Amino acid sequence: MKLTSRYEQTSCRLVLEGLPDLSAGQSSQTIGILTGFSLALAGKTELEGQRDHLQALLNVVLPYARGLISGVARPQGAQDVPVVIRPVDGQHELELRSSQPNTPPLRLPLDDAELSDLVRCLDRLQLDPQVAVPLEWPAPQPLRRSELRHRLPLARRVAAPLTGIAALLVAGVLASLLPTPKPPSSAPAAVSTPSRGG
Repeated sequence: MKLTSRYEQTSCRLVLEGLPDLSAGQSSQTIGILTGFSLALAGKTELEGQRDHLQALLNVVLPYARGLISGVARPQGAQDVPVVIRPVDGQHELELRSSQPNTPPLRLPLDDAELSDLVRCLDRLQLDPQVAVPLEWPAPQPLRRSELRHRLPLARRVAAPLTGIAALLVAGVLASLLPTPKPPSSAPAAVSTPSRGG
């Protein structure tokens, strides 16, 4: 018995098809074995694929969206993976590479709203209790030091060191203005002796 889960937003529709995995004790209404999925973006070619294509989509789109939220538009995806996403001219380009030889990659431009709708569909998939397909969801990664340095203005980056140097200089000047204590005199006091008359 084939099951279907559908996730729709304004410009995106994600449909999963699969079967329940009764051997794992799942409900007959739970997708435990993914047989395929389709992704339709408004005005663009409808995409179809298997579990490894969906996994590749998750591995690049979600980290890319997290980077955008942090103000860092970093391309995601390597040369040997079927899905890549990158910033292009103020928008986003989703590149899908076919496993068939001599097939050029499909490049889909996405604006911010379309990318947001795609991320919402993937989030709804992750939270759906009726889908128990063992997918690996990418863990959030912290920004690199260079990216954090780029986000902070130069004035904020040098403010702390300059404040420390200024505090040391002020403390040194104030210490030099303090009077130095005089050392106690070490000369013995003169003792008068009575003179004897003859």
